[in-house]
Amino acid sequence: MKIFLSLLFFSQLIFSELVLEITKGSEDPYSIALIEFSGSKKITNEINSIINADLMRTGELKIFRESQLLSTPTNEEDIKFEDFKLLGIDFIITGSLINEDKFNVSASYQVFNVQKETKIRTSKVFGIPNKLRQLAHYISDGIYEEISGLKGVASTKLLYVTENINDDKTIFKLVVADSDGSNEQILLKSSEPIISPSWSPDSKQVAYVSFETGMAKVFIQQIATGKREMVLENSSQISSPSWSPNGKFLSLTLYQDGNAEIYILNLKNQNLTRLTNHYAIDTESSWSPNGSKIMFTSGRSGSPQLYEINLRKFSSKPKRITFEGNYNAKGSYLSSGEGIVFVHRAKNNFQIALKYTNESFIRPLTNSKLDESPSISPNGNVIIYAITENGMSMLSGVTLSGAKFRLPARTGEVREPSWSGFLK
Repeated sequence: MKIFLSLLFFSQLIFSELVLEITKGSEDPYSIALIEFSGSKKITNEINSIINADLMRTGELKIFRESQLLSTPTNEEDIKFEDFKLLGIDFIITGSLINEDKFNVSASYQVFNVQKETKIRTSKVFGIPNKLRQLAHYISDGIYEEISGLKGVASTKLLYVTENINDDKTIFKLVVADSDGSNEQILLKSSEPIISPSWSPDSKQVAYVSFETGMAKVFIQQIATGKREMVLENSSQISSPSWSPNGKFLSLTLYQDGNAEIYILNLKNQNLTRLTNHYAIDTESSWSPNGSKIMFTSGRSGSPQLYEINLRKFSSKPKRITFEGNYNAKGSYLSSGEGIVFVHRAKNNFQIALKYTNESFIRPLTNSKLDESPSISPNGNVIIYAITENGMSMLSGVTLSGAKFRLPARTGEVREPSWSGFLK
């Protein structure tokens, strides 16, 4: 068997394969007047376009462009708040860009509350000319945070696996991209499957399972340098590595004795600790935000359900936490710890669902037929997941308020998304 494998450093840029599509907005969005940033048109056109797309993608903001406005102020003194009140606009965004030199560019922006007729934010962001997208994402995050009270996720990253068939050869890629699907960069390319990618808590490393030698191996790879380390191998099967919040452990599924069980891997000494012991399949583990609990999927009740085990209680037994329906799997905790997101089967459809800890019922977030692999944004407000339509896999997103977007691939299939934490 011939194996094709290559490692590509994070700095290597490839053509973007994902295309952003906004499919549904919030029922009651904030209305925003986005005044085009002043400055060099070559720079501002790109910046304005990215900011607009970022804010639209939240699904919680309705954007008014200059052509829709009664007046377009060029500075604070020119703002006629009555013109914006007549259109039902809640906030005004103005800004300017300074191309300081060939190595530096900066942007300043302001947010105005129309009803209060006051400026509520002034910020300055610094960047470099060849990374304008990142500069624009940080501006978008600042605007969103000021308006919504939540940290923005435009400047975060997505990790996912693509599968393409070229000349009858299947090529798998482990890819990192901006949260809008742009700026794709390959971390690993292989002729053998790559599965279960997962970000470290500091978003500087990723863990994944590779079958590049025909045997399941868990690797940890540095984002900045491309350097990787094999931390576990198994002659049978390994899946679903999940980082502990302190970054010192991985929980994962091992078929050590012919049965799927949850284990914890100590990354310092590579010791394995068995967490579950049942004849049923136990898989797809995830850690609670404070690291005190692990949730996993188990068939011990006769159908796939979510269970939770308390790591702080000696000899703690798994506790079932989903009861509605005959299929609940692939659970993740909200960053607030107030609930879980998972795959739920309603009738014959597999949908992304939400269950708050203080509620006994399940809230479906999607209405598709085959949704899988949900991953929650670091602000806890958006879920990215894989969706299958017409036999093809692509990425889709939904906010807790119901706004939706898609990131379909130009070619091939995309699956198993994982959302980074906030980047510094």
